[in-house]
Formats: sequence, C-alpha cells, structure tokens
Amino acid sequence: MTLAPERATLPSPDAANPAVSLSCRHCGATYPLSATHVCVECFAPLEIAYDEDRLRKVTRASIEAGPSNLWRYVGLLPAGHVAERRVSLDAGWTPLRPAQRLAAELGMRTLWVKDDSANPTHSFKDRVVSVALTAARELGFHTVACASTGNLAQSVAAHAASAGLRSVVLVPHDLEAGKTVSTAVYGGTLVAIKGNYDDVNRLCSELAGEYEWAFVNVNVRPFYAEGSKTLGYEVAEQLGWRIPGQVVVPIASGSLLTKVDKAFGELGRLGLVEPTPYKVFGAQAAGCNPVAAAYARGADTVAPVKPSTIAKSLSIGNPADGPYALDVARRTGGAITDVTDDEIVDGIRLLARTEGIFGETAGGVTVACLRRLLNEGLLDPDVETVIYNTGDGLKTLDPLVSTGGPTATIPPSLSAFEAAGLGDD
Repeated sequence: MTLAPERATLPSPDAANPAVSLSCRHCGATYPLSATHVCVECFAPLEIAYDEDRLRKVTRASIEAGPSNLWRYVGLLPAGHVAERRVSLDAGWTPLRPAQRLAAELGMRTLWVKDDSANPTHSFKDRVVSVALTAARELGFHTVACASTGNLAQSVAAHAASAGLRSVVLVPHDLEAGKTVSTAVYGGTLVAIKGNYDDVNRLCSELAGEYEWAFVNVNVRPFYAEGSKTLGYEVAEQLGWRIPGQVVVPIASGSLLTKVDKAFGELGRLGLVEPTPYKVFGAQAAGCNPVAAAYARGADTVAPVKPSTIAKSLSIGNPADGPYALDVARRTGGAITDVTDDEIVDGIRLLARTEGIFGETAGGVTVACLRRLLNEGLLDPDVETVIYNTGDGLKTLDPLVSTGGPTATIPPSLSAFEAAGLGDD
C-alpha cells in the first residue's frame, strides 16, 4: 500500500504560548518549533525552550481556575493555548491517594500513591498523547503514529479516534492481549512487528524519514515529553502546593522521571511552591535494567540491553533519556534500582492487598523497588514519599493467571461452605 506524504504547516506565533523554540539538551543550539527532535549540530535530543516572562504569568489562582484535567497547566505547556484545538479525553487530575496500610507494612511514616490508572485509557500515556496530538494538529498533521509497548498505542488510537485523525501504531508482536485488543478497538491501523520495542522504535525512526506523519515519540517527542510534567504539577498542587521529600518513578525511556523533576524545579523557580529539597528514585525490572545497571556501575553512559521481563511496558533496552535519568537521581540524592519478575508480582499483590489498587506490572516494579530501597537504607522511611502507579493491572493479567483464582471451589451448600472453613474470622 502506497501512502501519500502529508505536508505540515507551522502555526503562526501565539502570544499565549510560553514555548518559543526547540533547544539542544547538549550544545544549546536552537531551532523553530516544528516536528523535529534531534540537533543537526551534535545529534543530541531537543527539548522545548520557554519564555520565562510568559511562564511567570501563571499563578496558583490561574491554575486552580482551570479545568479538572491536565489542561489546567496549559500556561506551562507548549501547545493547546486555543482550547478548540486541543485533542483531549480529559486526562489528568487523577487521585493522589494516601497509602496508610502500605506504609504501615513497609514501616514508613507518610506514603502516597499517584494513581494514573484512573486516566481515560488507564495509563499516564494519556497525558503525553494529549499534548503531542494537540501539537500535531497545530502543526497541520492529519496522521499520527507511534512505537509502543502497549499503553501508548492504546492512547494514541483513542485520542486520534476522538479527534478524527488517522492513527498508525506499531507494537512488538508478543504484546499482552489486553493491550492489543484495547488498541485495535478504536479502528486505527495496528501493526505488530516481529521484534522487541527497540526494533519497533528503529523502524518508526525510518518511517518518520519517509512519511510526513506526526510520530509522537519520534519527531514530535519534545512536545510529547512535556505532558509528563503534569504528573509533577498535580502532585505538588494536591499536596497543598508543596513538593514531597521523595518520589519513586518507574523507568522505561527515562523521560517520565526527568519530567517530574523538571516540573518540581519549574514550580519552585516560578514561586508557585516553596523550592524545598527532594530526592528522585528510579525503578526498573531486572530483566530490562540498563539505567539501574549504569547507576550501580557509577557510569555516565547507559549500555543497551535485550529486554526479558514480564514488565513489558518498561521494556526499552536502549532508553533515550537514560543518561538524563541518571543525572537527576544523582543530583537530587536519589538512586535507581531494579527487581526480579517474582518481586514484581509480589509488588502488584502488595499494592492491591493493602490499598485496593490493581497496578500493572510497572506498578509492581515501583512498589517492589520502593521496598528494596527501604531495605537497603537508600530511601528514608520517615520522609513523605510519593510513588507513581502508571497503569491498570487489567492490562497485564498474564503474570498473575497462574497464581490468582478462587480461594475455594465448592458445591452450592451451606455445609460445603462451612466445611471449607470459609466462615472463620
């Protein structure tokens, strides 16, 4: 099938938008706001650069007067400043839940769970996709695409369907069935690739050079990544406009961790919160732990690995933001660790049993890494801590099927119920 390329047209300057350019994270070279993500001078990644004076127009009052979704922070984001142009399923403003029973079991004083499984497609990806597709629409694209381990695919397909955009999503062929079905239902193009996520991502990079589509985590990645900042903004606002002392964030590409840190820094710099110290901790699966391994070696570079873990949503063997995640953990006094698949399953069960939150495997990684960080004395149990649950466990049932089931199977009689000891307190 031959697909005709589409031509994007850049939006006219918008005085309400604080984003003014793209800036290289390494050499500082600047570029116009457009669908590009790599510096031609040094090949380092690009990120959004903002006008500080425009950012300083944002106040607590202006945020609190906004909608109960991620767009309440539009004054700190690079797209969506005309509400009618937004691609939105009302993601964001998810619960920040006090985790008292989990804290008691782990010997912690104050623990919160930021539960992003409450988003429209049940993962934090709805935040980044809403910002990315809004930017894509403003840039004139009509087809949106992505490489995904599952959650992103579903979110792109859903948001595109709601906005009348064409979606083309590429995923590894061995993706969990729940994520495949919940992506295909939106009617977009879903392509399974015989390989792992890194193979899928390489193909998408090639396709982005051939088709003028908006690949959310390739050519519009600078816009896409900024959506993750809202997870930091919301936690601070929900805590009464203050920054927690510690956070534990799962690592796939590493972008989420770096953007939570960026959000806390922005809030402090802009006077929206008191700029208090905080530590950022990263969580990975042992079967895909390139950032944790680099942290343990004391290295500044991240060596790619071949993923082999049940935590498929974190299975990025060559994480684009891995070196920056290392920088954040070290600069803030945090750490990055990893856990086995068995520990991940235990983490899922622990969160569900104590707090009634069924997290996907990434959530199990985060809870298990929290426990390991505590046991190793790296995380202070007396300091207020927030952990991030980024997706819904109903998407990743496979690891639990062999161990989850009825407490007992009995005939339909009172005597059978009592004989099984089911009425005991």
